[in-house]
Formats: sequence, structure tokens, C-alpha cells
Amino acid sequence: MKFENKTAVITGGSRGIGLAIAKKLASQGANIAILYVGDESEGIAAKEALAEYNTKVEQYFCDVSDFNASKEVVDKVIEEFGGIDILVNNAGITRDKLVLNMDEKDFDAVIGVNLKGTFNMIKHTYKHFMKKRYGRIVSTSSVVGIMGNAGQANYSASKAGIIGMTKSVAKELAGRGVTVNAVAPGYIGTDMTNALSDKVKDAMKAQIPAKRIGTPEDVANVVAFLCSDDAAYVTGEVIKVDGGLAM
Repeated sequence: MKFENKTAVITGGSRGIGLAIAKKLASQGANIAILYVGDESEGIAAKEALAEYNTKVEQYFCDVSDFNASKEVVDKVIEEFGGIDILVNNAGITRDKLVLNMDEKDFDAVIGVNLKGTFNMIKHTYKHFMKKRYGRIVSTSSVVGIMGNAGQANYSASKAGIIGMTKSVAKELAGRGVTVNAVAPGYIGTDMTNALSDKVKDAMKAQIPAKRIGTPEDVANVVAFLCSDDAAYVTGEVIKVDGGLAM
């Protein structure tokens, strides 16, 4: 199995794209540390959803925007799993508004979780990966980080920042056997998009050359490739998973 005896930390791993990634990696032998916020039942449910793969799975409550809390969780995972091989930065939030109506809290919250949270997790695993001379870091950006989107200045900025961070850290760690990449999903069928009306969904599909909304599994498949040794010579890349939306 591709990820046998490897441990993956997945932030925002209790649902949606994060859970799909966790399932994909676990199905190929990875041990999984799920980081989540919110109700504990959600973390427990995610752990139970991975039970069929017979790998080690633990869930950890962690607000990744908190520098110290992120370090504590990373240290705990290393202690309990014996190390970390893969980091998937997937935690993210939205606070969509036009800049005219966006207040400072809306901006800071999104930057804090999406961008600073990604930095925090990379920062706290950085030395560990350097010492191992091995690691895979994959962060979830977005096509709006490439092309922008009205009403999402904060979200777009956070996702564009992830792209810049990915390329910079990739250059820092390439000589240590650590690859650092990002995926940029387009419209993906998650709890947020599933709540939209059929009219809105149809309008979204009309913009996509592939004529369908993507699935979390579409993203998970690309992340799994980037986490694997098949992608050992791929670093500093941003792969769009968007059905051609941002061509």
C-alpha cells in the first residue's frame, strides 16, 4: 500500500474535502490524525468513518489559528504516532461580504484560520520533516486565490497567500527531501454548496467546462498523488481541481 507505516495529519479533517482526503489516505494504509474544531461528536464520527480501513486514527480538537495550540497538537501527534510523514492543510472558513460591508473581524478571522493556520502547522512540523529528510506538505488553496471573486476579498487573499507560502517553503525544503504543493479546488460539492438552490447550482455548472460540480473525492485523489512517492519530483506546484473553470 502506498502509505503503509506513514502518518498523515489532516486539518479540517472531520468532514467534506478533509474527510475525503483522510479516507483516501487511510484506504491506502496511512495512519491518520484528524484535526477539527466544533463539536466533539464530529471528530468522533470522522474517526468512526475511518474504522473500516484498520489503520490507526485519532482525532484532536485544534484551532489552527492558535500558534501555541497548533504546536501542542503537533507535539502530541509525534509522541502518539511516532512521527509525521504527511501534512495536509485543509482547515478553512469563509466570511463572504463585499469589501464595502466587510469589517475587520471578517477579514482577520479568515486570514487567521486559512493563512496563519497553514503557517502555524508548517512551522511546527518544519524541523521534524528536516530531521527525517522526508515529508509531504499539501495545502488547500482555491481557484479564487488565482482569479479572485467578488464578495470574497478576504478568502481570496488567504488562498492566494497559501500559494505564495507553498512556493517559498518548497524552495526552502526541497533539498531535504520534503515536497510542498497545493491544490486549488473550484466548485466542490460540500455541505456549503449542497445547501444552495438548484438554480444557483445550475448557474455554477454553466461556468464549468466539465459541466458538473466536483466532488470531495476529486480533490482527495489529487492530494493522494501529491502525498505519494510517485510525486517525489513535484514540488512548488499548484494543481487546479476545477473542471476547467480557471483555464
